[in-house]
Amino acid sequence: MKQHIYLCIDLKSFYASVECVARGLDPMTTNLVVADPERSEKTICLAITPAMKALGIKNRCRLFEIPKHVSYRIATPRMQKYIDTAADIYAIYLKYISKEDIHVYSIDEAFMDVTDYLPLYQISARQLGQRIMEDIYRTTGIRATCGVGTNLYLAKVALDIAAKHSDDFIGELDENTYRHTLWNHKPLTDFWRVGPGIAKKLEPFGIRTMKDIAEADEDFLYHLFGVDAELLIDHAWGKEPVTIADIKNYHSRTNCLTSGQVLSCDYPFDKGLLIVKEMADLLCLDLVEKNLVTKSVTLHVGYSNHLNLPPAHGTTTLDTDTNSDLIILPAVTALYKRIISPDYQIRRVNISFNNIMPEEYHQYSFFVDAKELERNRKMQQAVLSIKNKFGKDAILKGMNLEEGAMTRERNHQIGGHKSGE
Repeated sequence: MKQHIYLCIDLKSFYASVECVARGLDPMTTNLVVADPERSEKTICLAITPAMKALGIKNRCRLFEIPKHVSYRIATPRMQKYIDTAADIYAIYLKYISKEDIHVYSIDEAFMDVTDYLPLYQISARQLGQRIMEDIYRTTGIRATCGVGTNLYLAKVALDIAAKHSDDFIGELDENTYRHTLWNHKPLTDFWRVGPGIAKKLEPFGIRTMKDIAEADEDFLYHLFGVDAELLIDHAWGKEPVTIADIKNYHSRTNCLTSGQVLSCDYPFDKGLLIVKEMADLLCLDLVEKNLVTKSVTLHVGYSNHLNLPPAHGTTTLDTDTNSDLIILPAVTALYKRIISPDYQIRRVNISFNNIMPEEYHQYSFFVDAKELERNRKMQQAVLSIKNKFGKDAILKGMNLEEGAMTRERNHQIGGHKSGE
């Protein structure tokens, strides 16, 4: 089997670094957080600078958790600027690596298969990583770290753990060095794909390191985690068979469209229904724009945090494959009223259109007026045309103007945060 070499490059405190660069400040010495103070002091900081991390402040903390004696700047999120900067950095990657060999893992992190590029450039993987990092800093002012590994897992672990202790911010691992240097590393949650839940399950059995997992009875691990044990065992030995080519070639057997939001305050039953209808209406337009239809809808609604109640969850099957709001909105309304208690306020809403498929496979139901649906479809297409030409707020429904409606506000957000436009 061909031996691959991967890079995993991470942009240090990306959002905070972008804001510092925009202000002519050094994120390594400047105390700055990216957060929206309009959401109260309980709002989560999307990023903090390395200077604040050096003070022991945790990333993704809430504003009120920052010690009072620490002075800092607050930058309101500008998601569009971060996306634009990430695109500029992706263009830098393309100077060195073909897009077929790049997997963008998140807005601030990417994997690259550099196997065939090292002989071309006649340099080592570490040197190539350094060259790309220097180009990023020279072009954008953003500092990066890098992991080098003989598989995707080792590249990620080299980035997350080894690079932090390297003078040049580059970590490098193969299976042997991984077992030699990190088998006894603690805590387990430092390793990619090992969350607190997994670590908590292993702790009572005295399994606290990757070496402990590697030496544990495999049947016991399968009993504890089911099929997920295979991934855990492979990673304990530093193995990972999946390549970037595998990721590029993967196609899910089932597809869905989803939308979710955490509300700024607790919403009573009726206003919660308004939010659900707004979200479903926008997803209907997404279906129309993409020429897709759905046959079922799932709602997952979380109650107010102080109630400590389990979330409400339910799915409804539609009479026909459709993208029409005439069919979907009444079905979603009925589902909401069926699964949600009117006595409690809600805080989180997730809605999913399941098993979506191309509209060309759609067949009309005998129980639906085809002419009425066609008129409705033309209206939805007209709405899309107006929004695409004049902006999302160019045409709104009456419900979008009701008290508590969120569509107008969300029209100016990206990922639930201000776009900065």
